Amino acid sequence: MSKKIIQIVAAAALSAAVSLPALASDLNNALGGALGGAAGAAVGGALGGSTGSVIGGAVGGGAGGALTSNRRERTGAIIGGALGGGAGTAAGNAMGGRSGGIIGAAVGGGAGAAVGGNISRSNSYSNDYHRGYRRGKHHRRHHDDD
Repeated sequence: MSKKIIQIVAAAALSAAVSLPALASDLNNALGGALGGAAGAAVGGALGGSTGSVIGGAVGGGAGGALTSNRRERTGAIIGGALGGGAGTAAGNAMGGRSGGIIGAAVGGGAGAAVGGNISRSNSYSNDYHRGYRRGKHHRRHHDDD
């Protein structure tokens, strides 16, 4: 039985290692949004109660997404982290009080920053394609017919 578990864990680790480069920036955005949202909700809750924690979760989620994103993802990560951090804090406050708000800010800020950064990056590459910046494009040479 333990041999089977080791094989499953090894297969999962291998597949995670193969897919990690594709998800690396999204995971960075999620981590930044989560940490920023949680810290913002904690500070905001200490300074301004429930309303302060919602505002702090939004500001912290957006700031965390901004710090961990690259140029193509930044706008989406900021907006997503702020919306997710604020909404997660509000939902967490309603369900679990102060600690629930902090956890909600972390989950919401992380998810919002990851999704927002991903959408922003996709739109950026789409804009590049429509502007004519195509990868591997062959330039046509015009030869004069003599």
